[in-house]
Amino acid sequence: MAIAVFSAGCFWGVEAWFERLNGVDQTKAGYSGGTIENPSYELVKTGKTGHAESVKIDFDPEKISYSELVDAFFECHDPTTRNRQGEDIGSQYRSIIFFQDDRQKQIAAEKIQEWNQKGVFKTEIVTEVKQAALFYEAEEYHQKYLQKNGTASCGIV
Repeated sequence: MAIAVFSAGCFWGVEAWFERLNGVDQTKAGYSGGTIENPSYELVKTGKTGHAESVKIDFDPEKISYSELVDAFFECHDPTTRNRQGEDIGSQYRSIIFFQDDRQKQIAAEKIQEWNQKGVFKTEIVTEVKQAALFYEAEEYHQKYLQKNGTASCGIV
């Protein structure tokens, strides 16, 4: 198994988006990129911790490539809005690719360039590409939230 971590707005929809993909073994909603250890949702939602709502993905690279996951990442949100996804506003909803190694970093950079050249979005991609930070699992009630609550989407997917 390999690991990917993405932030693309509210983690409920992002988690649901990725867990439907063949080759994704497991997803976890959580927080990454901030300065507070073991943050809670109550702290992260203030936007003052530096953390972004994130999804950790365990995937089988024999079944789905990291490149395909990055494509799915760009398909599930608007990577051209800084600190905002739909009605969710704040740095905790920013678009980030947390790379695990130099290969993932290279793929992320290439994919940003590719998607900008495709002209799918009206403006340039503002997604941050950062070295993977500590990932803190969100509280249990956030895990598989849309499934647990019988909701198909939270507006981004």
